[in-house]
Amino acid sequence: MGQNLILNAADKGYTVVAYNRTVSKVDHFLENEAKGKSIIGAHSIEELVANLKRPRAIVLLVKAGPAVDAFIEQLVPHLEKGDIIIDGGNSHFPDSNRRYEELKEKGLLFVGSGVSGGEEGARTGPSLMPGGHPDAWPAIKNIFQDIAAKSDNEPCCDWVGPAGAGHYVKMVHNGIEYGDMQLICEAYDLMKRGAGFSNKEIAEVFAKWNTGVLDSFLIEITRDILAYNDDDGTPLVEKILDTAGQKGTGKWTAINALDLGMPVTLIGEAVFARTLSAIKEERGRASEKLTGPQPKFDGDKQKFVDQLEQALYASKIISYAQGFMLIREAGREYGWKLNNAGIALMWRGGCIIRSVFLAEITKAYRENPELENLLFHPFFKNAIDKAQDSWRQVVASSAIWGVPTPAFSTALSFYDGYRSARLPANLLQAQRDYFGAHTFKVLDEYASDKLPKGQDIHINWTGRGGNVSASTYDA
Repeated sequence: MGQNLILNAADKGYTVVAYNRTVSKVDHFLENEAKGKSIIGAHSIEELVANLKRPRAIVLLVKAGPAVDAFIEQLVPHLEKGDIIIDGGNSHFPDSNRRYEELKEKGLLFVGSGVSGGEEGARTGPSLMPGGHPDAWPAIKNIFQDIAAKSDNEPCCDWVGPAGAGHYVKMVHNGIEYGDMQLICEAYDLMKRGAGFSNKEIAEVFAKWNTGVLDSFLIEITRDILAYNDDDGTPLVEKILDTAGQKGTGKWTAINALDLGMPVTLIGEAVFARTLSAIKEERGRASEKLTGPQPKFDGDKQKFVDQLEQALYASKIISYAQGFMLIREAGREYGWKLNNAGIALMWRGGCIIRSVFLAEITKAYRENPELENLLFHPFFKNAIDKAQDSWRQVVASSAIWGVPTPAFSTALSFYDGYRSARLPANLLQAQRDYFGAHTFKVLDEYASDKLPKGQDIHINWTGRGGNVSASTYDA
């Protein structure tokens, strides 16, 4: 990604200095891909800094964690007040918060920028999500927006917010990516194991879906993967070990959602689905000991495909609604003023979750920047209303067939929970008070002298307990 971003910037008319601690890579780059371009090679940190005009802007693309701190430590002695250090890796946002404060004390401007799009995106136009010291933005804005992907002639890059806000938004982007991928895998599994489709048939379904409401990068590559045959003429995907890897951003999103008390259930289930896939040997033993139904499909294949398309679309809407709920709460918790329309625009092109669907999210937040939830916007409410019967049929079929659909199922459960004015948490709170004197509050309409409105109440449920309640606090 690093060398492709350099080539991208050079193509846009910028002179770029390239440095790698393995200096032979710099020489190879200059003699090959960078030959004849406005790219200068550096063989040391000193040479890198000396070749940059002030305020110097240095982009780090190294592995998240200690490597970032190590490079910053090497750079700082050679920099001057007002110089800019940009971390373009997948750093965890608390680390970016820390680096922002540490460099601010030294008079240096830190930017943590999410970069999405992989090697190809870096070369042709990535999605960029910069945040950090606001004084840095005027100096780097033109560069970032010139090299970024474009959607309807608008750059998929805008200032996100202070401190680690840029890396926070990239983290949520990656969490949503986990959810999108899991939903697609479940749709594939339902067609293959549930309805008995061939790989060729499934590839054709994804090809058709990529021309409609599900048009997106991930649907497109799924089409290509399913249509790709090995040298022996059989689908390569069938030969791939069914254990999924992960690098942590989805897990970080799920943990942060728990920390902020936000029900981002779909991303959480997508992370757990990967961890379940990883215990391959144990699943193998379980498959020999545990019983379940054998899928049997004798219905109309096209009708099922149409239902599945709507179920996938509805679940995707839920995932993004949850993601923006988390972003909203993060803004409140961390004191960041985040632009939801701008975030959706940044994700419309260049990045892994890019899709036509994001244009409607951008539009919704531009119409109403204070929109409480995407599900309240007429476009998404109508889409859910249209999809709902199909969505329920698909989730019901998966349960009957014994085909696991944690993402589809949790999306529907969240929707039904979110639209419920009353949930069974009243019983749960009574249980907590019964065994632990954790107290409860009473509904306003049932308030009385015994059950005062708005107060934490403890009841001696059995007559054998005490009347002293436990302290109340939120974890």
